[in-house]
Amino acid sequence: MSTVDATVRELLLLMPRLVGRAKKLPVPAELHGFSLAPRHIALMAYLLCDGPLTVNELATRLEVAPTTASLMVGDLSRQGVLDRAEDPADRRRTIVSIAENHRAAVKAWLAGSANAWRKVLAPLTSDERELFVATLRAYDQAIAEDGP
Repeated sequence: MSTVDATVRELLLLMPRLVGRAKKLPVPAELHGFSLAPRHIALMAYLLCDGPLTVNELATRLEVAPTTASLMVGDLSRQGVLDRAEDPADRRRTIVSIAENHRAAVKAWLAGSANAWRKVLAPLTSDERELFVATLRAYDQAIAEDGP
């Protein structure tokens, strides 16, 4: 069994490589003309996995201010990547979805990462997967607390 310090060393060496690979996820050719950046991956993943969401729901899930989410959505909707529609139940709310003609390209953009996660998580038990995600969340929280 490794020590905490030995594990920390391994993770310090591994994390930059993981982040670097995530940043290099190739944007499909169909989406090359758009100003897509790594920050859009999470937004697109929520919309792809969870379906249409309001701007406030996206802001909550992305852990950003509603104005930040609104700016991202506005930019991507002007480019035609996202569709915005009035919520029929409450006209003050805007429902955001991936534009149907770009859905396949967005799915392809996220597929490499999703497939890699499936491959490494499939052999784990449900409890092990939950522990893994909980550990990553705790790391994220600790970084946020200790960061600038």
